Amino acid sequence: MSISFQFSGLTSGQFSTQHRLTTKPISLFRCMSSLSTDPEFDTKKFRKNLIRRPNYNRQGFGQKQKTLDLISREYGSDIIKTLRANEYEYTWGDITVKLAKSYGFCWGVERAIQLVYEAKNQFPDQKIWITNEIIHNPTFSKKLENLNIEYLPKTKDSKKQYDAIEKGDVVMFPAHGVAVEEMIILSEKNVQIVDTTCPWVSKLFLKRLKGFCYKVWTKVEKHKSRQYTSIIHGKYDHQETIGTKSFAGNYVVVKNIAEAIYVCDYILGGELDGSSSTKEEFLEKLRNKVSEDFDPDNHLVKVGIANQTTTLKGETEEIGKLVERTMMQKHGVENINNHFMSFNTICDATQERQDALDELLENKLDVMLVVGGWNSDNTSHLQMVSEKSNVPAYWVDTEERIGPGNRITYKLSHNELVEKENWLADGPLTIGVTAGASTPDKVVEDVLLKVFAMKNGKKLQHA
Repeated sequence: MSISFQFSGLTSGQFSTQHRLTTKPISLFRCMSSLSTDPEFDTKKFRKNLIRRPNYNRQGFGQKQKTLDLISREYGSDIIKTLRANEYEYTWGDITVKLAKSYGFCWGVERAIQLVYEAKNQFPDQKIWITNEIIHNPTFSKKLENLNIEYLPKTKDSKKQYDAIEKGDVVMFPAHGVAVEEMIILSEKNVQIVDTTCPWVSKLFLKRLKGFCYKVWTKVEKHKSRQYTSIIHGKYDHQETIGTKSFAGNYVVVKNIAEAIYVCDYILGGELDGSSSTKEEFLEKLRNKVSEDFDPDNHLVKVGIANQTTTLKGETEEIGKLVERTMMQKHGVENINNHFMSFNTICDATQERQDALDELLENKLDVMLVVGGWNSDNTSHLQMVSEKSNVPAYWVDTEERIGPGNRITYKLSHNELVEKENWLADGPLTIGVTAGASTPDKVVEDVLLKVFAMKNGKKLQHA
């Protein structure tokens, strides 16, 4: 299978010749792996052209308030309303619940769900596809099944089968975004595109009092235009990072501070901690985490920092400072602006939830419950923060993880699954609660009701 990219025109649904890749057919999968580093392709201009097309939708379909009311009814919670009305603390029987002051649905997730519901109303008789999970929450994923919204089918080796999409179908981009290569493939089809990508990932905005802050895609495009390599803090195979890599030029993805130290040690020729060695070892160790034809000797001379928006702020800041110090040592303090770029792209909602959890953990708690999808990175980081406290912390995705006989099946932040017996002590109990940004209030309520039933032998009344 091959696909020819010959873009022309600005207003007719086609693309400017400035975006031309080649006049020859290109293998789809070759294109998927090499497009973002092609010097003839301007991803920023491509995106601007895409959003001007009449079949591209990211603002909804004029049903916002009606849809938000529906979301509130379907995903709201009387227990959460009671907690919020009582300064985030309330006692039912001998259980006192303390809720983090920032938790659960962020505005980007709420916006994504709103667009899903509006799209279903707007296109009731058309086939609707999603390219990946809209949000990382199992309850909402089940809802999509009930709405007959389907994932693109995949081959045995997990390649998406774009041929399944027919003229007139609707395709939805998830809140984490999609790679630019996938945008191009879908733009070549005569389909309706509904883009739920969180604006924090994709757009430029003015942050009050602090000047310009760059959204992640815009940031790595800036690195690319200035021939800086993007050092991206995140998981290389995470849905959001895959999209970010596609908008970058040269890049290396580091999962944590240990991998960042390894990269910086290589830049300094082994003078940081001696963990690195040869170029061949570097490329083998970071295989799948670097851009095509990556050469660490040439591509780590000028670097910029970016991140997956749901990472831990403290770790991203630590990596940024480490890289900055490394470039100062390598090139001199007076030359740092010619070798290092850094802008803050930590999602506000992610940081607010982490800060609120820190505040909650200062209280005396017997148990900490972290509620959210097990494939949600921002929820994983909430569990990570909780694990650093002296409070037993349990990460559950649904109430089904709380079983009979005072048993709980939960996840640790490094993905190990654990089952624990007798996790709820006798006598009065104080439980701390937080939830990931994709978690509805209703899911938190269902978890708490299961705890109430286990602790007291019945469901408690709540006002």
